[in-house]
Amino acid sequence: MKSGLYARLVLACAILLSVLLTGLGIVLGQFFPLFAGNTDLTIQHHYWLYLITVLVVAFLISLFVAARMMLQYAKPIDEITRIAVRIAEGDYLARTRMNGPEYDNELSIAINKIASNLQEMSLLRTMENERLKTLVESMGSGLLMFGRGGTVNLVNGVLEKTFGLSKKSIMGMTYKEIGLPPVVETLIDDVFMTEQVHESQVQLDGENSTAYVSVYGAPVIGRHGNWLGIVVVMHDITKLIRLEKVRKDFVANVSHELRTPVTSIKGFTETLLEGAMDDPAVMKMFLGIIQKESDRLHLLIDDLLALSGMESEGFTLQYATVDMKDVIDDALSAVSRNLEQKKMKTITNIPGHITIEGDIVRLVQVMVNLLTNAINYSSENKTITISVTDANERIRIEISDEGIGIEHLELPRLFERFYRVDRARSRDSGGTGLGLAIVKHLIESHNGTVDVESEIGVGTTFQIHLPKKQDY
Repeated sequence: MKSGLYARLVLACAILLSVLLTGLGIVLGQFFPLFAGNTDLTIQHHYWLYLITVLVVAFLISLFVAARMMLQYAKPIDEITRIAVRIAEGDYLARTRMNGPEYDNELSIAINKIASNLQEMSLLRTMENERLKTLVESMGSGLLMFGRGGTVNLVNGVLEKTFGLSKKSIMGMTYKEIGLPPVVETLIDDVFMTEQVHESQVQLDGENSTAYVSVYGAPVIGRHGNWLGIVVVMHDITKLIRLEKVRKDFVANVSHELRTPVTSIKGFTETLLEGAMDDPAVMKMFLGIIQKESDRLHLLIDDLLALSGMESEGFTLQYATVDMKDVIDDALSAVSRNLEQKKMKTITNIPGHITIEGDIVRLVQVMVNLLTNAINYSSENKTITISVTDANERIRIEISDEGIGIEHLELPRLFERFYRVDRARSRDSGGTGLGLAIVKHLIESHNGTVDVESEIGVGTTFQIHLPKKQDY
């Protein structure tokens, strides 16, 4: 380590004093014979000893005084230099002392101010880096950044998960080496070549599913207009694509379901106006068909309005203590006419009075929809079994029929709007295709679940699980 300024100054001062005092001694020694040419040799020796002693003492005193003077000015500079070196090495907590007059100077104040400013800048930079890292990692989109040479220098976890990549393995690789889909590579090529923003939608086909990604590529331009690279953002739009498909299917289904009864009503009305009303029997038959289609249209509109109301933000349930026996009795009364028409009977298994917190009107609606479904898809003289079981904090309701059954492949889509296993039979039975969608929504609004099991030719069982107490 290099010696400090103070040590160097003391050494230089000592050498200078030594030279000066030695020269002074030599000069004084030359003058001695002029004043005492015949002086005794012993006295001369004493004189030389005295002269040397005086010069040595003068040297030491002068050196001490000079050292003390230099200590006030040079030693603080040495310490400030050490502090400056520590600051230059990144130790922004280092500070010079301010507890002495020799340290209370503009240089010490300036060094401390520089250290304080650098510390603040370091903290701000650390905070900004943490914020950027948090933002990059927490954003819902995949992020990939390339330098001017086309190599990866930034990637977040979402992109790793989307494409099955590892951050450690792809850092420093070019975009053509990391295994991106060809469409994405082409987009990156276009951004590099044109230095313009490019967007594209990419379909990613997996083993069990298909995902859709919106890819946005843009050049990264520095503060002074210099080219730094490009950034690629990939946002998963699979849900949006599926929702758009659901919306299109819904519009198509509603249009179809509305058009069918309207077409029938219009056709039979035109036939009556063209002369068929002259025949009372034909007119009665046609009016009956018109009434049936009008009822079906009315039921469809009611179900659409009901489902729309349930899915709105303002939809609430009127909770109260509900006896499940009352719910089932009310539902059976509502479908009693349909049961009589098909000569069907019901079996209920309810052990005592089982009560829950729920909306009795909505629960009756659920039971009516499920019972109507069971009646419509069963032949005459069949039996519907309804059972309620107490399962600690929850209850289980089962509605089993002896109907035609449902294929296992059809079960996952059974609760979709307008989905019908047998469209012709559903339409003949007067169903709207919304009943089970309403059931699912109302049960989930009660914080419950609904499942279905079915076997072709044997029948179908719907299972509902509901909590006894609701969390408000």
